[in-house]
Amino acid sequence: MITDPISDMLTRIRNAAMVRKEEVRIPYSNLKFAVAKILAAEGYVNSVDKIQENHGEIVVKLKYEHGESAIRSLKRISKPGRRSYSGYRSLPRVLSDHGIAIVSTSQGVMTNKEARKRKLGGEVLCEVF
Repeated sequence: MITDPISDMLTRIRNAAMVRKEEVRIPYSNLKFAVAKILAAEGYVNSVDKIQENHGEIVVKLKYEHGESAIRSLKRISKPGRRSYSGYRSLPRVLSDHGIAIVSTSQGVMTNKEARKRKLGGEVLCEVF
C-alpha cells in the first residue's frame, strides 16, 4: 500500500530519468495526472498520456537534452506527516524563478507563477528544476 502517491510518482520519474528510460508508467489518479500535465506544459517531459486499461495508467515520456534529463531536481515539499501551505505572497521562488513549484489550490493544480498571478495560495506539492 502506498501512503504517499505523489512521492511515489516523483520517485518513479526521478529513477527512470537516472537510468535514461524513454517512458515511465504510473498508476492513474486525477491529482497525479494534473501534476504530470504541468510537467509537460513547462517542458520538463515530452508528453503525458492516459491509458484506460483495468485501473488506468499515466504514461510519461521523458525528455532529454544533450543526453541529460530535462529534470535536474524533483523534490517533494508537502508530505503526509508535514503538510506545507503557503499564501500567494509567500509561495517559493525556485532557483530565482528558473524552476517551478507545483501548488494545489482551491481552483486546481498549477505552478507557483500561475498561483501568484491569480493571487491564490495552497499546498506546495513539489519543486522542479
